Amino acid sequence: MAPERETPDTPAIVDVDDALLRDWALPMPPHDGDKEGRGRTIVVAGSTEMPGAAWLAGIAALRAGAGKLTLAVPASVAPGLALLMPEARVVTLADPVHETDAAHPLTELLSRCQALLIGPGMQGEDAVCRACEHWLGAEGDYAVILDASAMGAVTGPRREGRPVLVTPHAGEMAHLTGLSKDEIKADRERTAREAARRWNAVVALKGATTVIAAPDGRTWRHDGGNAGLATSGSGDTLAGIIAGLAARGAPLEQAAVWGVALHARAGSELAKQQGPLGYLAREVPGEIPRLMHRLGGATDPG
Repeated sequence: MAPERETPDTPAIVDVDDALLRDWALPMPPHDGDKEGRGRTIVVAGSTEMPGAAWLAGIAALRAGAGKLTLAVPASVAPGLALLMPEARVVTLADPVHETDAAHPLTELLSRCQALLIGPGMQGEDAVCRACEHWLGAEGDYAVILDASAMGAVTGPRREGRPVLVTPHAGEMAHLTGLSKDEIKADRERTAREAARRWNAVVALKGATTVIAAPDGRTWRHDGGNAGLATSGSGDTLAGIIAGLAARGAPLEQAAVWGVALHARAGSELAKQQGPLGYLAREVPGEIPRLMHRLGGATDPG
């Protein structure tokens, strides 16, 4: 990916802190609203080898405030996930996913959802990306979050229209761009901004310092988290948090900024309770409602 020159009009990078979050409050459902008013999230995720990714992302979406959840998962793991997560509707996909799933009843559900997350725990990048092409173009007014093997769907011809967000760490960004990890780490802000412009997508370039860049050049930087968050399933929970916030009506850049901040603060809370290493990704979502309320971004329990 050839570098693009920044201009004097390029927006300054904004540091993410508690004050920024309080000033950029999340959309709130009305006190007399129902679960429909909090938005529907669809999570397309999991595989026979990694079925838990769908659960991690799904529970995180609900903890972030989404009102309704559908999990689209391989038929081989659907019964177990349905029992494990009674809050979710579960529909089945082939494993690995393939183009014929484009005609799946999931397509009809998309017309009524607000956020679609694709990728956690899925295998077969080429097939997943081909299926994404259909889901990205289906009818409906929903935002799309692409994670893991689904992120390659943004690297083709520039798309217009539907909001899309990708969540790569440095290794995944190297795979998507052809840059080396060292090149990416040397200038994370420029890498994220260039990718966001090129792909017309919000990019959350994850790491100890996470950079969120919008296609128009707006950029945020979050320093925080801890080593304990570098654990299996942590990225699935982050993607789910972002999807849940988007389902509530947050624009993708706001959902990403808040999601990254909440995820990092959840890790800090768990580190205080249990120690800096050894807490589990499944424990992260349980911290999210309290953190949102503390920062003024959660539903008023009264």
